[in-house]
Amino acid sequence: MSHVESEIPTPPQRMPKWVPRAIVLFWIGFLATLVTREIFKQLSNFFILLLISLFLALAIEPAVNRLAARGWSRGSATGLMLVSVFVAVISFSAAIGTLVATQAQDLLDNRDQYVTETVDFINDTFGTEISAQSWIDTIGDPDGSVQNFFSSQQDRVVGLSLGALSGLLQVLSITLFAFYLISDGPRLRRAICGRLSADKQKVVLAVWNLAIQKTGGYIYSRALLALVSAFFHWIAFQAIGTPAPVALAVWVGLISQFLPVVGTYLAGVLPILLAFLDSPVKALIVIVFIAVYQQLENFLLAPRITAKTLELHAAVAFGAAIAGGAVLGPIGAVLALPFAAMVQGIVGNWGNRFEIIDNPLVASKSPKRPSSRKLSKKQK
Repeated sequence: MSHVESEIPTPPQRMPKWVPRAIVLFWIGFLATLVTREIFKQLSNFFILLLISLFLALAIEPAVNRLAARGWSRGSATGLMLVSVFVAVISFSAAIGTLVATQAQDLLDNRDQYVTETVDFINDTFGTEISAQSWIDTIGDPDGSVQNFFSSQQDRVVGLSLGALSGLLQVLSITLFAFYLISDGPRLRRAICGRLSADKQKVVLAVWNLAIQKTGGYIYSRALLALVSAFFHWIAFQAIGTPAPVALAVWVGLISQFLPVVGTYLAGVLPILLAFLDSPVKALIVIVFIAVYQQLENFLLAPRITAKTLELHAAVAFGAAIAGGAVLGPIGAVLALPFAAMVQGIVGNWGNRFEIIDNPLVASKSPKRPSSRKLSKKQK
């Protein structure tokens, strides 16, 4: 009986009903992920433009609100501020472009003189015996590497022109987005708050107001530091005798303040190069002045100016700039600072705050040591 029962075939096991459904859901999720990734890739430039527009809107809205409080319509006030920013950016770019083009043409026209003076300076300083004429012949050789380099750059004129046109279209797109975000700001906020309860509306409006304050404070503090930097650099460049001291001073002020971490070094390249073409000694003086001023700004000016406008820890600012630059490049480095300040403000206002206990590890000032006279009196 047991032998007969052992020979009875076991019925085949059926696939659980959830397995086909799980397979279908897996492939649907996989395909949806691919489609979403491709869509995000195609719209990444649009998202960046929208992010820049939002940053510009938050920065300009305090000024628009002040004009609106004085009787201006929001559309007129927004248009005035955006046109002012647009004209300032175009004027600055045109001035720097003209300066660079003029100096480049002067360098080509007087290259023999510049090469001779530079080689003489190197020979006198380092005791070398470099022949200036050999370098002049190398630069003037029509089949040499220098002339080939300039010839190859001429083929890129069309590409640069198309790039400039694309950049202009992007600027116009950013301006248009920012205009609608600012002029229709109250209506946009009403539309958002209309979907939320009263408590959530307070949170959303508080965060929005904090974002406006931090972004506006960032622009204000950077602009003020740029103005101070441009003023002192103009005095220095005027005294040293560098070409176009006003344009170079404005260049240093703006680039050093609005490009975090590397802005100071990038801003100093142009005046150092132009001063070096005139005199290597002047270039050395420019380097020393920029380095000294940067230290004075870091320890004296910046803490005082940013104390009430952009309260951001130095380590947080440095890390935010690096992270923003890694994600979105130079634009991300610029946008990272007000974003980090906003996040720091939100975290700082979140939850309960308690009184700090008395401990040397949390003391804001180092304890004062008694003077030697007091010690001697106590010892007596």
